[in-house]
Amino acid sequence: MPIYAYKCGACGHAKDVLQKMSDAPLTDCPACGAAAFSKQLTAPGFQLKGTGWYATDFKGGTSSAAAAPAAACDNGGSACAAAGCPAATEA
Repeated sequence: MPIYAYKCGACGHAKDVLQKMSDAPLTDCPACGAAAFSKQLTAPGFQLKGTGWYATDFKGGTSSAAAAPAAACDNGGSACAAAGCPAATEA
């Protein structure tokens, strides 16, 4: 069961509540009784660690868009200048 963070818009009372996903959201503040108790947006409580799919498929890989300008480089010539190669500025 997920833990939801609630906060009252009237008095500012905050509370974490363990609820089923199918339960109706709370609306009445337990501290002041106002109908201003609402769910808050919070960060997820998990981290991706290890050698899973995210590390092998997305972490530090080169993309084909980044490799395209380097392939067009001719070590300082006109194609190199058009591709924005650093060798064009050195020449």
